[in-house]
Amino acid sequence: MSELRFTAEHDWLRMHEDGTATVGITDYAQKQLGDLVFIGLPEVGTAFEQGADAAVIESVKAASDLKMPVAGTVIEANQTLTDDPGQVNADPLGAGWFLKIKVADPASASKLLDEAAYAKLVASLD
Repeated sequence: MSELRFTAEHDWLRMHEDGTATVGITDYAQKQLGDLVFIGLPEVGTAFEQGADAAVIESVKAASDLKMPVAGTVIEANQTLTDDPGQVNADPLGAGWFLKIKVADPASASKLLDEAAYAKLVASLD
């Protein structure tokens, strides 16, 4: 399973075969925030419950948090974002990823929104 899953808070999760996942914010979220100026990432080894604030996001317009889509432990943080937070604006689903995590319960990802459900959610907001 490598397809993207989404939260109603505009965070995304890409599960990998080995039980890890990559996490970031959606294109919709980065557009709403505007130009990002600061990303605060957690330390490797930090464990988060689902829905917990896992990273700080500051833009020229607002401050926000990356909410953990599923429970897990950080195994890597995208440190390039600390020097160049604009990567999230340029490529939110690719180079602008925030965290790689070891997922506590890989089956929990299936409870998140699929691409069609997320697209419907975003369409309802416009």
